[in-house]
Amino acid sequence: MCSNWSVYLIRTAQGALYCGITTDVERRFQEHQQGGRKAAKALRGRTPLQLVFTHAGISRLQALQLEYRIKQLSKSQKEALVTGSLRAAQLLPGDKCSG
Repeated sequence: MCSNWSVYLIRTAQGALYCGITTDVERRFQEHQQGGRKAAKALRGRTPLQLVFTHAGISRLQALQLEYRIKQLSKSQKEALVTGSLRAAQLLPGDKCSG
C-alpha cells in the first residue's frame, strides 16, 4: 500500500519545529508528548508540544524524501508550510505512489 505514511511538524514551547515521519501521527505525537524512551530526544523536556503540520497519504520513500527536504528549509520556509503558503506537494518529486 502506497498511502500509509505521513510527515509531520511539531512546534516546541520554545518555537522550534521538529519534523518526523510515521504511519500513525496521533500515536507518534502522544509518544513525543509523554517524553518517554520512544520520544525524540530533541523534544524531551520541551513541552508543551503542538502538532502544527501533517502531510499524509504518501509512500515511505516519499515520506523520507519530504522529511529530508523539509529539514533543509529555513525556519521561515517551514513556517510557510505550517501556514499553507508553501505546499508539501511542491517539495515532492514525481508521482505520489512512486517507490
